[in-house]
Amino acid sequence: MTSIDELFKASGVGSKRKLEPLKDPNEIYKSARRSSNGLNSRHARVEDEAAEEDDVEAGPAPPPDDENEGDYGPDLPPDDDEEGRFFGGGITAQEKDALDYVDDPDPTANTQPDKFDSAWLRRTALNFEKRISKNAELRAKFEDQPQKFISSEADLDADIKALSILSEHPELYPEFAKLGCVSSLVGLLAHENTDIAIDAIEIINELTDEDVSADDYQWNSLVDALLEADLLGLLVSNFERLDEEQEVDRSGIYYALSIVENLCGGRTTTAEQVAENDNLLKWLLRRIQIKENPVGQNKQYAAEVLAILVQTSSKNRTRLASLDAVDIMLQLVAAYRKRDPEKGGEEEEYMENLFEALTCLADEPEIKTKFVAAEGVELCLIMLKEGKLSKVAALRLLDHAAGGPGQSGAEVCQRLVSAGGLKNVFTLFMKKQLDGQAVEHLIGTFASLLRLLPADSAERIRTLAKFVERDYEKTEKLVRLRRDYAARVGAVDDAIRAERRGLAADEREEVADEWLSRRLDAGLFCLQTLDVVLAWLVAEDGGARRTVQKLLADRDETLGVVGDSIREQLEGMDADDAEGKDTRDMLSTLAEFLR
Repeated sequence: MTSIDELFKASGVGSKRKLEPLKDPNEIYKSARRSSNGLNSRHARVEDEAAEEDDVEAGPAPPPDDENEGDYGPDLPPDDDEEGRFFGGGITAQEKDALDYVDDPDPTANTQPDKFDSAWLRRTALNFEKRISKNAELRAKFEDQPQKFISSEADLDADIKALSILSEHPELYPEFAKLGCVSSLVGLLAHENTDIAIDAIEIINELTDEDVSADDYQWNSLVDALLEADLLGLLVSNFERLDEEQEVDRSGIYYALSIVENLCGGRTTTAEQVAENDNLLKWLLRRIQIKENPVGQNKQYAAEVLAILVQTSSKNRTRLASLDAVDIMLQLVAAYRKRDPEKGGEEEEYMENLFEALTCLADEPEIKTKFVAAEGVELCLIMLKEGKLSKVAALRLLDHAAGGPGQSGAEVCQRLVSAGGLKNVFTLFMKKQLDGQAVEHLIGTFASLLRLLPADSAERIRTLAKFVERDYEKTEKLVRLRRDYAARVGAVDDAIRAERRGLAADEREEVADEWLSRRLDAGLFCLQTLDVVLAWLVAEDGGARRTVQKLLADRDETLGVVGDSIREQLEGMDADDAEGKDTRDMLSTLAEFLR
């Protein structure tokens, strides 16, 4: 009998298919969607050979006996492409059958189930548990003979990947958890074969992905079962044992980080539960400190996960701060005082995530002291003077550190002045071209300085002097900026008034949030902050009051427009909010000076 290899040679088709070159890691490591039995249609299986037929001949059919039939001339026979040598793509029908057999010896084996329901899930779960038990039994029995259990490992690998289909049927998540399969799947993260552990990590990542259309009950059922099975502890153990020098292991860590991100994207309580694992937080902090050139994907992702964790809740920020996260991250961003990361690369995103995390940490009243002690104020001032890409990020960080409820930012404001930061801040403010973000954070910093620096203190007097010097040029710029923002917000207000006329009361209430969003987009917050700064200057200095009045009169305006803005802010505050009491008292006092 002619061998299959000879058939391949006769047809010009190679006897071995070559692996495609490596592409994007996200494509390389994405779990293949398998059928429920875990078999891939491109994988051949060895079966008993059918009874041999000695008469079979390979190769093209012999030429026709009739000479006229063999003389094709300029025209081809009408049925030449149906059964002849060039049937399909240059192979005979016999060769095509042989290749089809190699591709799929049993065409019925890969048929998808009619529907994915509870009955299918129970069958799949039972088979999955059997695979795990069989593999564990063979591994224990033939510990030193891997050839005895490698087949069961391949079967287990296929069954793990077959669970990928569940991400398309989240309605089955609650029952999947009740059947105990979630616990079994998580347990595979401790498998001796890291390839099996990585398979399980990939599937858990798919099941918890934000793109899965699961409702709260379905998602919570799965996540609660995952956490109960010690998912976080096993993820940390894999962070420790996987070798990022190996490409497959590196992908495993990437998907493990993706799971952590997925968990933080749901309930706040889940994100707080994630942050309670000190070993995980410590590993993330160690990972962002590893020196890499260029910065790798996993280092960037670790920084992103930390940024997500601190954005979630105050509790998470406090836990990270207790692990010296502020000092560690300040040291890492210090590298960008004069040097910019490559535009559009992993390092740029890494730097942005570090600044994002620091900004969230500096928002916390109890952490501002740590920020000052770690010389965060001084670092930000250096970046305002020497930084390029880091300049706006440093300004935003300084704004958030100096602000906050009550007197929490007072220490930051005092350090800013004592460290000579007024020159850096006001030099940047007086530049002709400033983007909207820079203006917003500069105005926010001025407002914090005027609100929090103690009365008659040297730091407050130095700050007020900056607005007075050079014939009130900085005060004049504040008024010009106010005109610009008032014009933008005013245009939106006119449009909203026109829309309001045609709406009933209940309809107006429905679109109220949309109207507020449009006003904020036009610069409402910056306008209100500018008015607070101007109100402070009017209240503190007679010369500043006259300068502001004169500039407003150029547009037929009075201090009343600033007062109206202050009162609008008061009306928008919650009278029962204890934390906002200081702000309400401040605004009420300023409003009196504007009458």
